[in-house]
Amino acid sequence: MTLEELAGDHQTLGSMDKVGNALEEVLSKALSQRSITIGVYEAAKLLNVDPDNVVLCLLAADEEDNQDVALQIHFTLIQAFCCENDINILRVSNPSRLADLLLLGATGGGEQPADLHCILVTNPHASQWKDPALSQLICFCRESRYMDQWVPVINLPER
Repeated sequence: MTLEELAGDHQTLGSMDKVGNALEEVLSKALSQRSITIGVYEAAKLLNVDPDNVVLCLLAADEEDNQDVALQIHFTLIQAFCCENDINILRVSNPSRLADLLLLGATGGGEQPADLHCILVTNPHASQWKDPALSQLICFCRESRYMDQWVPVINLPER
């Protein structure tokens, strides 16, 4: 498959749905394995201490958050760090759906955590690299970089 064919397939709606479903699966597994870090501050601490264990960084913002200058500065710094350390990054455009996923798994539908703008998925066991959903996300990120889209934006499917 050529790079042009890959680029054409990359942005199709079906492909985006598959990526969204893969992300849901990865988050579900990360919650059950306790290999997830939630919050900009907590993420920055983990990235500083153990960046080699981070396999995926999610940045979540809606239209209102896009106007928050301080948050955008945090995002820029986190993105730069992730790029420098070969950590895959995705931007999620519907943080409310992300909150639904994380709340159901983390708190059983209880109170919302304070900060869902940055989420890190870590790799606690080498076997997780064999996870097909995580492999699909990593492949999607790599394909995006080939097309000079360093932080691809995805929209999680509504349920």
